[in-house]
Parts: sequence; C-alpha cells; structure tokens
Amino acid sequence: MSVEPLPDWFFPPPGGWTADDLDSLPPEAPRHLELIDGALIVMAPQRSFHSRVMLRLGGALDAAAPEGIGVEIERTVKLGHRQRPEPGIIAFRESGPDDDRTFHLPEDVLLVVETVSEESEERDRETRPLKYAKAGIRHFRRIEEEKESPVVHVYELDDVTGRYVPTAIERERLRLAVPFLSTSI
Repeated sequence: MSVEPLPDWFFPPPGGWTADDLDSLPPEAPRHLELIDGALIVMAPQRSFHSRVMLRLGGALDAAAPEGIGVEIERTVKLGHRQRPEPGIIAFRESGPDDDRTFHLPEDVLLVVETVSEESEERDRETRPLKYAKAGIRHFRRIEEEKESPVVHVYELDDVTGRYVPTAIERERLRLAVPFLSTSI
C-alpha cells in the first residue's frame, strides 16, 4: 500500500502560518481550515446532530437578529496574527455590502457558538473560549449533546477577569435577552 505525499501547500511558509495565509491557500485545500496558535487545523466532517443544530440555531438567530446584525455559519474570526478559528455560528455587526473579507474581526462579533464534537472537545471547551474572551467577544455559547438533544451552555465575558463566566444552561428552549434571541432549540 502506497501513501500519497502531502501537497506542497500543506507545509507552513517560512516563519510559520499566519491568519492572512488562509486567504492564499490553493483551491484544492480543504474548505474548512482554521488557525490556532499558528497551527493549521483541518476540520473533520460533522455528524448530522452537529449540522442540524447549527442550521436550526443559525436560522433562529438570523430571524431574531435586529437590523444591522448578521449571522453566519462556519466563518473564521481573525483574533490575531496566528489565530483564526472557525466558530460554528457567529453573530456580528454588519459593515456594509462592499465588505469582501473572508473573516470577521473580534470587535464586530457579538456572539460565537461552538457545537462540541468528539474531535474538537478540547478546542471547543478550553482553547477557543480562552481565545474568544481574550479578544473581547462578549458572548459565547457551547452546545453539547445530551440524550440526542442539544444543551446550550451560556457564557458572558466578565470585564474584571477577562474570562467567560457561566450564566445559564438551557435545554429545550433558549431564553436569553443578550445579545438577542429567545427560541426553541
């Protein structure tokens, strides 16, 4: 059995990967890549639970979003020179129709949502929340699967500590006023 060599684009450039390098990858690169601590991470295919939760919650957030707030699924946030994670869902301040960036900036992001999967447990529960909090993103949601249903862990940024603090655990219905939304999950 022969092993295919890795493509040239997969090897980091001199000095390592940066957030801007994600925009210059060739078309044959995987569609869902993120950069955490300068490491290029290829996102694994998601289970149906993950996709359904993102679709439903993304749609509910979009329907509840006030004027000037956009909602997107699987779009990167440029947190720094070597940080460009791809949250499952983000809500952000829209900057206008001529914005052609492939990422959002943390100062425009109101909410990030991560749906935990087996391959990303540590990143979703530990690494990403620390990075989002450090970047000043006010609201973070982590969705876990419990008995084949979503459970939403709700966090808000504490200005004193600069870390997320838990504010709720929601099952069946997401009852939140910040940054907006009250809907079934």
